[in-house]
Amino acid sequence: MTYTISNFSDPAEKLSEELLSFLDASPSCFHAVKNLSDRLLAAGFTPLAENQKWQIVPGGKYFVTRNGSALIAFTIPEKGVKSWRITASHSDSPCLKVKENPEIAAEDHYVRLNVEGYGGMITGSWLDRPLSAAGRVVVKENGCLVNRLVNIDRDLLLIPNIAPHMDRDVNKKEYNIQKDMLPIFGDISAKGTFMKAVAEAAGVREDEILGHDLYFYVRQKGCVWGASGEYIASARLDDLQCAFASFKGFLAGQKQEHAAVYCLFDNEEVGSLTRQGAASTFLKDCLERICEGLSMSREDYLISLADSFMISADNAHAVHPAHLEKSDPINRPYINEGIVIKYNAAQSYCSDGLSGAMFKDLCRRAGVPYQTFTNRSDQRGGGTLGNISGAQVAVSTVDIGLPQLAMHAPYEMAGTKDTAYLAKAAEVFFA
Repeated sequence: MTYTISNFSDPAEKLSEELLSFLDASPSCFHAVKNLSDRLLAAGFTPLAENQKWQIVPGGKYFVTRNGSALIAFTIPEKGVKSWRITASHSDSPCLKVKENPEIAAEDHYVRLNVEGYGGMITGSWLDRPLSAAGRVVVKENGCLVNRLVNIDRDLLLIPNIAPHMDRDVNKKEYNIQKDMLPIFGDISAKGTFMKAVAEAAGVREDEILGHDLYFYVRQKGCVWGASGEYIASARLDDLQCAFASFKGFLAGQKQEHAAVYCLFDNEEVGSLTRQGAASTFLKDCLERICEGLSMSREDYLISLADSFMISADNAHAVHPAHLEKSDPINRPYINEGIVIKYNAAQSYCSDGLSGAMFKDLCRRAGVPYQTFTNRSDQRGGGTLGNISGAQVAVSTVDIGLPQLAMHAPYEMAGTKDTAYLAKAAEVFFA
């Protein structure tokens, strides 16, 4: 099979700036899905709803969301579905989540907010920097429960550290989230006003809010930096950098021979075991409904899976200059040196010899560099989307990512070139 690629329209620098704008506009998983949905609408995709019948036709392009935090977009070739080309990434990032009834008075002088940790965040890096809250609230309109997005777009909160004069072990501190990580919202006069601020940002009355999913985010905007502008830094690079790059390639690809599917799951950072996570039936439900809408049999569906392929795209660990010993002695990815193919004997990454070879061949045809990652043999690494999703939709899958540092910090580091590498590879993949 021969693939061709158009001249990719965005040079690396321009694409990095577009990525940073997307990240700044996506302070929560709900905002990321809304922003991608808007781009799909502008590109002529038809929105579908899970609680309504789907009208699917060859040549059509569609998208559906679940929970407001997960999204699947797909296109159908004119000749129908013979096989699938799928990318998967995730919308969530490690952070602090606001609890119910969040306000706590301290010494009748401060108002703090009650929080819990979401995902495996680097806890201490959240201290001593301006924060705010974003996410969704749930209100009742015309007899139905609906989501309203929230972003309190101002410097609102801060988690102050304790001075070394009061805790001589502060530089060795293990932070207790319930004790050390509750942000200050205001002085005691602010008591009872946090949910009012949330309601105002959502454009509703406080008494209309029946539920919320609110997360704290750092206020520092993303930037291009380095001696030659070779690096980017931003919140939520893991995994919205892969989500954005895959999406750009999905839109740019010709999508003529295979059914093209773009997946953005939620809750990867807490195990994916939700109805909008990679372990759910979301992808399986969509593929089966597509086949039913095209009058394909159950056997036709299973045949289509046999010749299908998924790219599970979740950011990867680059070699850290201060901790060279933490990386494998041979497989050592570096920022701006290409897409990272991830391998693990225990299959926490589902790349194998065949799927890795297919992706290497894809990169060569796209003209982009690739690297390989394995954990040290005496260290256990993390998992990702590929093997989890495979329990529902069993297709050949490769786990890849873009190299970064400070993974799971509230402000992460990556390269200006790598986003374009993945966008270009995804365009060829979806050709």
